[in-house]
Amino acid sequence: MKRFLLGLLVALSLNAVDRVNGEDDVAPVRMGCGIMTFDTVPGWGLRPDGNSAIGSTHGGVVVDKAGNIYTSAKEGVFVFSPDGKVVQSYLGKAYSNIHDMEIREEESGEFIYGARNADAEGIKFNAHSGEIVLHLGVPEESGLKDSIKFNPTAITVAGNGDIFLSNGYASNHIFKYDKTGKYLMHFGTKGNGMKEFNTAHGMTLDTRYEPPRLLICDRNHEPKGRLLHYSLNGEFMDEVITGLGMPTSVAIQGDYVSVPDLLGRLVILDKSNTIMAVLGFNPDPAKGRNFNVPQDQWVEGIFSGTHGSYWDADGNLYVQDWNVAGRIMKLVRAVPSSN
Repeated sequence: MKRFLLGLLVALSLNAVDRVNGEDDVAPVRMGCGIMTFDTVPGWGLRPDGNSAIGSTHGGVVVDKAGNIYTSAKEGVFVFSPDGKVVQSYLGKAYSNIHDMEIREEESGEFIYGARNADAEGIKFNAHSGEIVLHLGVPEESGLKDSIKFNPTAITVAGNGDIFLSNGYASNHIFKYDKTGKYLMHFGTKGNGMKEFNTAHGMTLDTRYEPPRLLICDRNHEPKGRLLHYSLNGEFMDEVITGLGMPTSVAIQGDYVSVPDLLGRLVILDKSNTIMAVLGFNPDPAKGRNFNVPQDQWVEGIFSGTHGSYWDADGNLYVQDWNVAGRIMKLVRAVPSSN
């Protein structure tokens, strides 16, 4: 086993050296298993000079109905074509530090909802014009405005337009607003108990079930991170799965959910919440959960701190690492999607 691991690390290091030297012959890496088998796309999302196009990343990924990929970075939101070229960007103070995103098609167009952790708000903006149409903060009506820090980590939207915003880096309350931003309620408390959140870090609407419910990442739950189900009325439903490391976000396609793990891997679950595949596992404990991995030390097919992911219509995955240089990767489904 030691000899195998040594050989693996040597091979990975050689692959990294290829990238350092600017060589173009880095081969795709196959990962996963069964119907969840993927190939990496070397160099996807990099500028023509081979450097990252987006800068420091601590954010999410969404895909619009045309197949364009949006990823958030410290400086704002970058929009990529499916072949990895930047075609649009929304930069500056109004779009900085979006930690999590959701995209939703509405009557007046496609809109992105964002949780801005360091900028202490939720926002909604038009995906194609960038126009910001809604700002969300701690509601006066909640009675919490003057007593808690606001550092939101996740946002999602129900079918009727109700918005859920998690204060995961602070009080761990989840605030519920209607589609106009009117406060409706809040729920959740900080702790390590069954019905508490020890960093409610990621969240989405789980449409695998009827009625849909919230799927929430309890990232720092001890002894291991877990996923939880809550009703749209804020009622605890179930502990979905435990032992996930540090789950950061969740993205649904059909019966499947992708779960980035900050320790350096991405887990795919089926509708029974059984693990179907583990992608990009990092065997080096010094590189998993490490923001400061420079681009010249990236290794094809190996993640360092997976933070956001999203599926496209063909079942391909786009994965963002929490990374000082800004890393986003495309994984092409090797077995055709049945969705």
